[in-house]
Amino acid sequence: MAEPAAPTILCLSSYEKGAPFLEECKRQGWRVVLITVPALEHSDFWPRAVIDEFYCMPDLADTPAVLRGVAYLARTLRIERVIPLDEYELTTVSAIREHLRLAGMSESATRFVRDKLAMRLRAAAHELPVPPFVHVLNHDAIRDFLDRVPAPWLIKPRSEASTIGIRKLATPDEAWAAIEELGDDRSNYLIERFISGNVLHADSVVAHGSVAFVEVHRYARPPLEVFHQGGIASTATVRRDAPEAARIRELNEQVLAALGVENSATHMEFIQAHEDGRIYFLEVAARVGGAYIANVVEAATGVNLWAEWAKLETLTPGAAYQAPAPRHNYAGVIISLARQEWPDTSAYQDPEIVWRLHKANHAGFVVTSPNHDRVVALLDQYARRFSEDFLASMPPWTAKPPSNS
Repeated sequence: MAEPAAPTILCLSSYEKGAPFLEECKRQGWRVVLITVPALEHSDFWPRAVIDEFYCMPDLADTPAVLRGVAYLARTLRIERVIPLDEYELTTVSAIREHLRLAGMSESATRFVRDKLAMRLRAAAHELPVPPFVHVLNHDAIRDFLDRVPAPWLIKPRSEASTIGIRKLATPDEAWAAIEELGDDRSNYLIERFISGNVLHADSVVAHGSVAFVEVHRYARPPLEVFHQGGIASTATVRRDAPEAARIRELNEQVLAALGVENSATHMEFIQAHEDGRIYFLEVAARVGGAYIANVVEAATGVNLWAEWAKLETLTPGAAYQAPAPRHNYAGVIISLARQEWPDTSAYQDPEIVWRLHKANHAGFVVTSPNHDRVVALLDQYARRFSEDFLASMPPWTAKPPSNS
């Protein structure tokens, strides 16, 4: 009698992301199928040895077309899981799951980790701290918000990733002008109070509805500031005994429970107000954080978020997930656009450097140490040196961002 075929996991990605996920799925004995976009068809990024079938489609956000393509593949493949390796594929993948009746986040559940309005409303309903906000829909509600909540404000698209499409507004006239520019697309936006503060993030593995692993980090500069003003991006592990780290871990668990996240890697962002130190939930994504955050987590703890997510998705039904015991070092990443096509970083030789970014017109490192202060000092030092050695800038992205955002 022939042995049963290995179960098939289908992954979608329009970016160069998730190689460790694909590799771990293969280690777990699954058949791996990848759909990407034509621009990445010949990329050296993909671990070809573990990919059993490789396909390209013009636009992975074209849900009807992708659904027809996957249904065609399902004529000969017994697909048991469909996974988005990037946030932009979440909606398409949830529709495929619904149509093929597969396990995983449904379309309505996906709203809570993709739609900023949905996640804010759910968090507020559970009395979790969020910045004051209003849906850009009803004129009376918007007028009341602008009268009641002091400026400045941010207008945000509900379903973009990172800081794409966010604008800062200083006056009611400016807010109404921005709303008018949106036309009939305005219902896809919200307005919230701008809170000046430090932006932190929690990067988690959620198993069976509980947080099995989490690390807390702080950006050196808020992503919105880097996005609009340019400059150097950096984030590092927060000292684990810091009060804000404990509060972030607590809020991270509460928000994930409120949103009903069951099994996923997650990236959640918060802001700690300069005014009073209060911490507010900003947004969450059911994916591994971009900007090489997974490299930071692995350098500090030994835990690879991509691999752990893959283990979750390939668990035998009814099996329990066991998170690995982490190390308790500290780590950080620094990234800059570079004016040189292939910047020479050979002058940077500190032993704490454990990873170097190899990407055209970019410079970047991950550093790690048992000493938190050493990590922070290195990142500060490199930020000053990068400004002289490499730094370049470009206009903010107004649409889908580049790979690894």
